[in-house]
Formats: sequence, structure tokens, C-alpha cells
Amino acid sequence: MNKKLLATPHIVWSVAFILIPLGMVLYYGLTDRTGAFTMAHIITIVTEEHAKALLLSIELSLISTIICFLLAYPLAMMLVNMNMSQHSFIVLIFILPMWMNFLLRTLAWQTLLEKTGVINSLLGFFHLPPLEIINTPTAIVLGMVYNFLPFMVLPLYNTLAKIDKNIINAARDLGAGTVQTFFRITLPLSIPGIISGVTMVFIPALTTFVISNLLGGSKILLIGNVIEQEFTQAGNWHLGSGLSIVLMIFIVINIIAEAIFDKQGEETAS
Repeated sequence: MNKKLLATPHIVWSVAFILIPLGMVLYYGLTDRTGAFTMAHIITIVTEEHAKALLLSIELSLISTIICFLLAYPLAMMLVNMNMSQHSFIVLIFILPMWMNFLLRTLAWQTLLEKTGVINSLLGFFHLPPLEIINTPTAIVLGMVYNFLPFMVLPLYNTLAKIDKNIINAARDLGAGTVQTFFRITLPLSIPGIISGVTMVFIPALTTFVISNLLGGSKILLIGNVIEQEFTQAGNWHLGSGLSIVLMIFIVINIIAEAIFDKQGEETAS
């Protein structure tokens, strides 16, 4: 059998669910209701409402990505140093929530954080002041970190696990301390995993709208919420597509920048 025929299902899938939808977004985003070419829908990103939503999305995404990295890197290092049975169990704990529907996981946090939720009920039982987290940016960041943390842990773990222990032992035999070994050996060699983890967390955090809808109470609009409302409520596919193009541009810039840092990291490590 011709090997090219084996790729036919993938090609059909890519055309039907990637290229055609992307072409539709580009068409609607770059045309008006008469079908004439226009950049007006893309330029609307500079309006106060849209620019505020985009900047807030970038800010919360960066914060969530940084928190995920700070939590995931030490955990990944601990997993690498554990024996097989221990780290397999802990990895399973992180993967297990991913088997549950994304919407259900977010709804669970809504139940925990709401004013009469589980956390505040426990605090009230111990006569402690309630937490006013729900419907705030803090709740959105918490939801992002919870949902996307496994996407940071797994790439870091896979990269750190592939580092040859003999390299680290050689550095210590030559007099390098723990801190020096980490910054000169471990960290540079783990850059591919860092780049992969940052990409897998930052991009979905930047485009999310479900988390902000549920944990922000629809009061905090991210750029994903604005785009979703243009499609589902206003029925303005042209404006929604135009804003989507802007978001895609930011994602492409992010991927290019990370590819550059990845290349520099590999050169440093070599």
C-alpha cells in the first residue's frame, strides 16, 4: 500500500476542521456584510473596550503561566528523583482530573469559591471571615492555574527525566555546588520543556472564555468573552472573526518568540 494513502484521513481531517474554518475566519474578518474587503473589524481592537479586554487577557495569562511554572518546576524535579511507584502515583493524581470534563472542573471551583460555597461554609464554621474571591480576577487566575497546571508539569517532567544523571554527577565531581549545577546544567537542559509548557499554558489561558464566565460571573470580560459574545449573542461574525484574527496574531508572535528562545537555549546548553 502506498504510504501516502495512509495520510489521507489526516489530510481530510486537517482540511475539514482546520483549513476550512480558518479560511472562514479570515474571510469574515477581512470583509464587511457586502463582501467587500475591509480592515475595520481588526482595527476595532484599539477601541477602549476591546483593548482593555485584550490587555487584561494577556495580564491574567502571564500571571497564570508564571504561577504554573513556579509550581510545576519543583514538582517535576521531585518526580524525577522519586522511585517509579511513587512518581507514577503522583503523575496519576495530576492526570486524573484531566479525564473529567473541563466545564465540570470549572463548575466545581465555582461551587468551592462562591459566597455560600464549601470554603466559606468551613470558614464560617470556625468563625473566620469569608473569602471574597468569586467574580474577581483572582478567581479566574485560580481557575486557569488549576486547569492548565498539568500541561506545565508533564513537559517539564519529560524533559528533566531525559537529562543524563552522569552530567550532573560530573558537574558535582568538578566542584559545582547544588545551585551552580542547577543554573549551569539542569535549567539550560530543561529549556525545551519550559518552552513547551509555557506554550501549552499561555495560549489556552489567553483564549479562554469559559473560566472567566463561570468564575468571573460574566462581569470580567476577557478577549475570549468578547469574541464569544460577538458570535453567539450579537451574531456579528465579521467583528468576531476580526478580533479572532488579532488574537491569532498574538498567538503566532508568542510561538515565534518562544521558538527563538528555545533555539538560544539549545545553543547555550550545547
